Amino acid sequence: MSETEFPRGLADRLRGILIDADYTVSGVRDRLGDAAASALAREELVPAMRATGGDERLGLLLRLWWLQSPIPERAARTILPVEELAEADLVTVEEGARGRVVRALVHLGPWELEEGRPGFVVSDPKVRPGSGAVPRPDHVVGAGNASATLSRLIVDGPFDRALDLGAGCGVQALHLGSRAREVTATDLNPRAVRLAGISLALSGMSDVRLLEGSLYEPVADERFDLIVSNPPFVITPEASRYTYRESDLPGDAVCAELVRGAPAHLTDGGWCQILANWVHADGDDWEDRVGGWVAGTGCSGWVVQRDVQDPAEYVELWLRDSCEHGTAEYTRRYDAWLDYFEREGIKGIGFGWISLRNDAAQDATVRVEELRHEIEQPVGPYLPDVVNGAMTAHRLTDAALLSAHVSLAPGVVEERVSRPGAPDPEKIVLRQRDGLHRVARVGTVEAALASVCDGTMPVGPLLDAIAELMGEDSAMVRERAPDALRTLISEGFFQVTR
Repeated sequence: MSETEFPRGLADRLRGILIDADYTVSGVRDRLGDAAASALAREELVPAMRATGGDERLGLLLRLWWLQSPIPERAARTILPVEELAEADLVTVEEGARGRVVRALVHLGPWELEEGRPGFVVSDPKVRPGSGAVPRPDHVVGAGNASATLSRLIVDGPFDRALDLGAGCGVQALHLGSRAREVTATDLNPRAVRLAGISLALSGMSDVRLLEGSLYEPVADERFDLIVSNPPFVITPEASRYTYRESDLPGDAVCAELVRGAPAHLTDGGWCQILANWVHADGDDWEDRVGGWVAGTGCSGWVVQRDVQDPAEYVELWLRDSCEHGTAEYTRRYDAWLDYFEREGIKGIGFGWISLRNDAAQDATVRVEELRHEIEQPVGPYLPDVVNGAMTAHRLTDAALLSAHVSLAPGVVEERVSRPGAPDPEKIVLRQRDGLHRVARVGTVEAALASVCDGTMPVGPLLDAIAELMGEDSAMVRERAPDALRTLISEGFFQVTR
């Protein structure tokens, strides 16, 4: 069989077998139970093995595909086309301690698509700590936390054409199938292209176009309405050892290249959404660094830093990821990595996301901020409103703002803190009960405006009325208010209605 070919008939039959056995997200959750699932999260297999014993179909499939435990050949042949799966390099048949067994060569896990439709993700088996093994250089990682983060970030469609750049096991392409009429998935790693193809075929999406190549090279002259990417952003001192997480570009250059190249591959109004790492270096503000990647692209957007790690934390994370803790190479690699960070003046590494919209506008603006707290998920449905709010606030002159009609955004409440019996509050805050859950401390003028603005009157006359009630000079209130209101519009507390 060729490197990328997977028989359509085999895909359809295997998909039917898996669904009939309830090898789905809900079926697996119910079969394992909370205790075994929690143990698996701690890399402990014993409770899950106990929960899947016997020759019942779902238990056999779980042990084979999920837990990577060989199952008796006799039992496997009662539910699976073993010869065809072996020819497709998904399983192998070998002698075990108690007879012939079937062992999985890949991890095949259930995935839930939009509207509860069953999907499946095929990847290389997870290399577990303490196993003595390390990932192969072309290892294809399965769907994990990063995959889930990106899937929840993607803006709603419908779109005509979408691109999953750096597709890996194909999990993002699965999500794009419900958003776009035509989906393309690319990866530098030929093995990833093949396994992504199997994931898509088993999920009933055989019409996705799969291409091999680096960054935008496979789609050099094409444009898309939506581009998503979970790229190999890990910052290392050496050339790429693992294609799923590292590139041969230095530092955070791979993320910079993706951002700078996006406008040439986006339609007007098209979106590019990527996960990224970026450097915190001596004398270099991270907001300016990442904002510089976007400057001059004509894109509006939103850059969010969700976490920052110091160099030691970062190195330990990725050495654990490749199961090198406790190996002879661990200390040498740890030292070399820290030496590299010291030479480059790297004091920390930021994790987050970048969402860009190709507005082709000279005055396009990108909001760059840090959000460490919990926010409403998924982000995609309200992400365009975040970008629109930042763009509107950026474009409003003081005069335009005073003439604008604004209303309080849905879900915003006011909280006041004061001593009992005090005539005036010590603090007034506006709080978002949904979306980004921001909190903004405001003055009495902004609080008063929040209580009366409903989009029916311009801001200026409302401020005049508020100034009169408060016994303040209306000209002074008009002069002070725009800066504060512009920030509140940018952060989504107020909406401009016209």
